[in-house]
Amino acid sequence: MSLSVAVIGVGYLGTFHAEKYARIPDCELVAVADPDHEAAQSCASRFGVRAVSDHRELLGQVEAVSIAAPTRLHYPIARDFLAHGAHVLIEKPITTTVAEADELIELAAAQRRLIQVGHLERFNPALRAADAILDRPRFIETHRLAPFNPRGTDVDVVLDLMIHDIDIILDIVDSSVARVDASGTPVLTEATDIANARIQFTNGCVANVTASRVSSRTERRMRFFQHDSYLAVDFHNRRLSVHRKGDTEMYPGIPEVISEQHEFERSDAILEEIRSFVEAIRDNTTPLVSGADGRRALATAIDITAMFDAGLEPAPAAGSGDPP
Repeated sequence: MSLSVAVIGVGYLGTFHAEKYARIPDCELVAVADPDHEAAQSCASRFGVRAVSDHRELLGQVEAVSIAAPTRLHYPIARDFLAHGAHVLIEKPITTTVAEADELIELAAAQRRLIQVGHLERFNPALRAADAILDRPRFIETHRLAPFNPRGTDVDVVLDLMIHDIDIILDIVDSSVARVDASGTPVLTEATDIANARIQFTNGCVANVTASRVSSRTERRMRFFQHDSYLAVDFHNRRLSVHRKGDTEMYPGIPEVISEQHEFERSDAILEEIRSFVEAIRDNTTPLVSGADGRRALATAIDITAMFDAGLEPAPAAGSGDPP
């Protein structure tokens, strides 16, 4: 029996969600919703489904939804659908506040429904290959740079871009945040457009994270340093470089370095993300990027933005712990 689904918000990203649902054999795309009536009708006619302007018209009529609306609307839309028994895939960030995320997580648990958060880089094949090799990294460095694009500027660069790397780092390190130091500045918008954060974990790992949405080039790289190896992930080009200590000596007392280069074919990350969501619903399993994961990444991102938005001195992170 097909899973009935709808997409809420059919701008640039939401249209891709609708396209992927329409391609999955065990899903039935029932409707799309967007307050822009023309956008809703255009997307709906493309896939032969119903178009509505208000998401509330679909409450109780679908089993699952993708929410690709502006960030400020994630919470009220997800709350409505969870309360009416639907599973939700929410684009990142999960909500605008940690309190909103906590409420959605509690509601999903009470309704026995799933929340998946759209941290798309988790589905990058280069990262997934690196994950099998990583073993308690001690230092992580990331650069996520992009030319300016007005899409996504309803939030600052931390919630727009850096949060991807924050989510990955928190998942891999699997330790609580002990301290955050951060700085950032607006360039083209009123919000912060370029930022750097240093995240220290209680297990001793340190992550240095840089994000810019006013760069002249696109770069999405993450480097991991651990006791016996160095790994470099190029998300943009889907490449993984691995450098390990060998068994023989290059110089007296200095081991040789063995290097491997891996390149991966282009994959459809959004399709993989949605398939993962559908499988988690079917199998009643925890999604790869759960609501708790989204909440954790949001809490750390808010700790970072609070520092340079308010001009605060570096201080221990207050909101980055595990959800209650």
